[in-house]
Amino acid sequence: MFIQRVFTINEVNNQEEYGVLVSKMAKIAFILLCHKDPEAIIKQARQLTATGDCMAIHFDASADADSYQRIRQALDENPNVTFARKRIKCGWGEWSLVQATLNAVEAAVEDFPRATHFYMLSGDCMAIKSSEYVHQYLDDNDVDFIESFDYFDSDWIKTGWKEERLIYRHWFNERTQKRCFYWMFQLQKRLGLTREIPKDIQVQIGSQWWCLRRQTIEAVLEFKRQRRDVMRFFSTTWIPDETFFQTIVRHLVPEAQIRTRTLTFLMFTDYGMPLTFYNDHYDLLLSQDYLFARKISPEANELKDRLGKLYAARGVDFKISAEGPSLFRFLTGRGRVGQRFASRFWETESTLGRDRELLILVCKKWHVAKRLMGRIKQETNIPAIDYLFHEESTDLPDLGGIQATIGKRHRHRRALMRMLFDYFETDRLAICLDPSSLDLLHDFCGDRAVTRVLEVQCHFSDEYLTGHAMRIGLAGEKTPPDTLERILPTIRKDIVHESDRIRDAEFENHRRIREVDEMDEYIDPLISFLSIGPEAAQRIAQTEHLFAD
Repeated sequence: MFIQRVFTINEVNNQEEYGVLVSKMAKIAFILLCHKDPEAIIKQARQLTATGDCMAIHFDASADADSYQRIRQALDENPNVTFARKRIKCGWGEWSLVQATLNAVEAAVEDFPRATHFYMLSGDCMAIKSSEYVHQYLDDNDVDFIESFDYFDSDWIKTGWKEERLIYRHWFNERTQKRCFYWMFQLQKRLGLTREIPKDIQVQIGSQWWCLRRQTIEAVLEFKRQRRDVMRFFSTTWIPDETFFQTIVRHLVPEAQIRTRTLTFLMFTDYGMPLTFYNDHYDLLLSQDYLFARKISPEANELKDRLGKLYAARGVDFKISAEGPSLFRFLTGRGRVGQRFASRFWETESTLGRDRELLILVCKKWHVAKRLMGRIKQETNIPAIDYLFHEESTDLPDLGGIQATIGKRHRHRRALMRMLFDYFETDRLAICLDPSSLDLLHDFCGDRAVTRVLEVQCHFSDEYLTGHAMRIGLAGEKTPPDTLERILPTIRKDIVHESDRIRDAEFENHRRIREVDEMDEYIDPLISFLSIGPEAAQRIAQTEHLFAD
């Protein structure tokens, strides 16, 4: 396919040689879905548009408003950057992710009429080839790049639900509204409220990181306008970002014009989580048969700088060996059989993440902490997990087995926390800890992540301490009263000692609230702990029956 195009000076931007762009056919409109790190987004947009391409950005409506304004102020003057006309709140597994993508795509189609390709990106993606190579690759391959495997016959879904994603309606978010999500599923299942897949649609599944030609994108948007029945169907399926575009493109485009692969390099760990790339992966990434890579660590500044310079370079000769997946399997396999002779380069950085915040609520009365944490979740939407290092039954997602037992959670504490940050796709996570876990506090507070500790000190009656002694096996139903009288002061002293040890540790971001204080005295510690305003802090402080036993 040949498209004759005339480039203006504005399109060329800062190219040293005008003739270089005249010879190009491909002009990419990058579709960026993001929700954090405005400085990284600004830098990414400037790098990718500096060689004449375009970008349409959807910034999650539930994210920080100030961050969005910083992005707009920095990029509004860039003629090659546009924004989705309508921002929506996005949630993992929801239709909102597809709708946000469609909103950004529609803005790109309207504002960039000369764009020939539309490439899906996230804020964690970076180019691993030069712009010159990327454009030549697309010129040489006049096809759509999108994973689209048969939903029922392929083994793309390894474990968990398959048919249930489609034949039942899903209105709630599985991560933030877990109880409602599974209650609605069980209700539909019990009542037999299944539905049929649209007759002429063969559902496909694959990665959401695609690159589609303009005529394909325009056909998808026209299909969206014409087929309301299909749109209604996908809007209540579960995880539709893995099925919607994959199905519609296969429905509209001849098979010979589809390359069933993604141009974005990503791998997954044994626990099913996306592999993160660090500074020492530069040579590995360049040798892969892909144009972009995901996920680049926020802390891999050297890698990001090198890749940024590479994108603007010319005349680079790339030696493609594509050994990444097999090398990863080899190294991890040797580790499993006890023959690993050096640390795996995927594991060289064990921090939770310099740009992440771990909020630790410390309280001896677990029911008090759970009440307070429940209110914090309501007011802030920060993902929060109760006593995961103390209660085997804590509600945790399936992370491949690392979360299965208390012992595994303790042994792999940092890996577990990193996986939880990734699972919830957040930079802020809250957990509850018992004050006896000083080792965990030292470990997390010594990390490069920002760790904040809020200690909740409670009053302990003799009745409560008696019950506590029974729960931990120091007393039973038939323990004589005089024995209890002797052990209760010791238990009380131990609890006080745990709190003293926390204070003596002098953690940098340690605040306290005490049951004996007035409610107004809770507000400043809550503001500091959660980085919220005084009104939200006051609502949390007013949690009903907070200290009731």
